[in-house]
Amino acid sequence: MNIANQHVIDIQPTSTPSNVGKLGKRKNRDWREEFFRALFLTAAILGVLSLATIGYFIFREGIPAIQQAGLVNMVTGVEWLPPALYGIAPMIVASLVSTAGAVILGVPVAVLTAIFIAEVAPKWLANIIRPAVELLAGIPSVVYGFFGLVIIVPLIQDVFNVPAGNTVLAGIVVLAVMILPTVIAVSETSLRAVPKTYKEGSLALGASPMFTTFKLLIPAARSGIMTGVILGIARALGETMAIIMVMGNAPAMPEGILESARTLTANIALEMSYASGIHASALYATGIVLLVFIMMLNATLLFLNREKAR
Repeated sequence: MNIANQHVIDIQPTSTPSNVGKLGKRKNRDWREEFFRALFLTAAILGVLSLATIGYFIFREGIPAIQQAGLVNMVTGVEWLPPALYGIAPMIVASLVSTAGAVILGVPVAVLTAIFIAEVAPKWLANIIRPAVELLAGIPSVVYGFFGLVIIVPLIQDVFNVPAGNTVLAGIVVLAVMILPTVIAVSETSLRAVPKTYKEGSLALGASPMFTTFKLLIPAARSGIMTGVILGIARALGETMAIIMVMGNAPAMPEGILESARTLTANIALEMSYASGIHASALYATGIVLLVFIMMLNATLLFLNREKAR
């Protein structure tokens, strides 16, 4: 009897068709997971390599001008007279002032609009405003420039009685409008990402809707809102075409927001077509300064998010 049982045990198959099917599906799943993992890794490496390549190219082309003129002299110099003088301090000031003014003017409007869409507006109205904001993001910058040139510039000239309305203030207004869709979209998404239990708990404790929004939802979504603000700053700092059309492009230190000025990006765009030698290298060095500003913005965002996580 034992021998028979042993014989039966020996001739039983080690695997059934169902087990074979499960093993096949598992192998297919593992192959797909490995493929997509490799695909994602490749995409990440390409992104990092693209950034490294751009940085290397800009630094390689800009170093000769920095070596000849001196980094301190370029950054602090107030006269841009190629091929003799390459001071970009007026462009730095114009870029920072126009960006800061756009943030001061545009960010409160953008955040309040995001709050209205996410928390206050009825659904039918939010569904109208949201596509309109998204449409703003798709308008080419040259169209914003035309708007500023036809509407904002003459208005500033008439209101402030200046010889020409192509001023830093015109650039601030145009940039403030241009950063609205970015800040609104990111801020609204961040507000909607806050768990509903936060709002429900606050209302259940007797807090008013406005108190809940400003004291609970906005602090909870602060990280995302700050991300939107940083992206808006980067958009304003890197804008070129609209700024060329409305700010006058004078390569001199602006004495106020009612003076003409030239930003870093406008300086590169206006002169790169005919620059050569050290002049062209100085324009690449201007790009290095702009790249450093963008990196500082990203570092600030990472720092703020890290502090929020603590």
